[in-house]
Amino acid sequence: MSQQNTTAARTPWLRPMTARDPAEPHRAATPLELLFDLCFVVAVAQVGAQLHHALSGDHASTGVASYVMVFFAIWWAWMGFTWFASAYDIDDVPYRLTTFVQITGILILAAGVPRAFTAHDFTLPVTGYIIMRTGLVSQWLRAAHSHPQGRATALRYALGIIAIQCAWTGWLFLPHSWQAATFAVLGLLDLCVPIWSEAAGRTPWHPHHIAERYSLFTLIVLGESVLAATLAVQQAIDLRETPLALFSVAGGGLLIVFSIWWLYFAKPAAQFLTSNRASIPWGYGHYLIFASAAAVGAGLAVNIDYATHHAHISHAAAGATVTVPVAVFLLVLYVLHIRPHHVPLAHNLLSPGAAALVLAVTFTAIPVLATGLVLAALGAASVVVSRPAA
Repeated sequence: MSQQNTTAARTPWLRPMTARDPAEPHRAATPLELLFDLCFVVAVAQVGAQLHHALSGDHASTGVASYVMVFFAIWWAWMGFTWFASAYDIDDVPYRLTTFVQITGILILAAGVPRAFTAHDFTLPVTGYIIMRTGLVSQWLRAAHSHPQGRATALRYALGIIAIQCAWTGWLFLPHSWQAATFAVLGLLDLCVPIWSEAAGRTPWHPHHIAERYSLFTLIVLGESVLAATLAVQQAIDLRETPLALFSVAGGGLLIVFSIWWLYFAKPAAQFLTSNRASIPWGYGHYLIFASAAAVGAGLAVNIDYATHHAHISHAAAGATVTVPVAVFLLVLYVLHIRPHHVPLAHNLLSPGAAALVLAVTFTAIPVLATGLVLAALGAASVVVSRPAA
């Protein structure tokens, strides 16, 4: 059979949107989910680049505020697709086409990121969000039609998403001075939609599949730090007189990336994703993990600018662009990934202690390298205290 016929056989034109088995063995991310994630690389790169420019230009207050809002939109769009796909991905032609609509919305959102930072114009991001959520609502309505057992939950999702999206559209027309405060309110209401919907019955999401999807997004945001470390090496090679600080940023950046990867993947998460009560805080808490990990990449870029005398900020401010997001990452990782495993007391003290030490090295001569060394030591200590007794 030809490859084309094989693909057609595996991709039926239309079938009922039945629920997936939450105990299905060997459940893994699909090629369509990987394509979806690939498009988010663009969005994360855009928001990271804009945060970098804002911090280097000494516009931290407005830059961080815009970053928090835009990254929330990116993360929440990814969340909506990911949890729905874990429960109802049937991979037929309408499902794929609807997912393409959602991807189009995300790309439009990403295209609007620069204006959101520079002009506080969120028209394109909200437009992209409308397109993306139109696709998601149609998926939930299809699930409600085909899956009677989950109809109440699916209809709640559809209704809640429509209502909140109408509110976001109205948010566009508010004065800029009102948008920050009302953003927090609407964001909270958005977070309440899954809680309200799942109260009518849990959707059949797959714990191992969800854990894998979150792991893949962690790799996406770490890519920003890899890019920044690579740029540091490139500039060090290109400059006639290379500042030693560039080598410090490059080496520290690599240590940070390697250590963050090591620490995140040290403990499996699927085993304690046993209910909505456990999984919703875990899933929501990852906003801070993803946002802080992506911000590390922007911070490394800022420190490259500082080393080459292109940043208009102090040495401590440049260091803080790396140390603060790393400290946030360590503390949230401890709460979500380490404490649930009921590790020994010594292990419980490592991450909070390392976070405090990372904040302290902000004021050293080599904050990026010092942060990398602290994280590397934390990874080594975690291995030692986790080793079973002989």
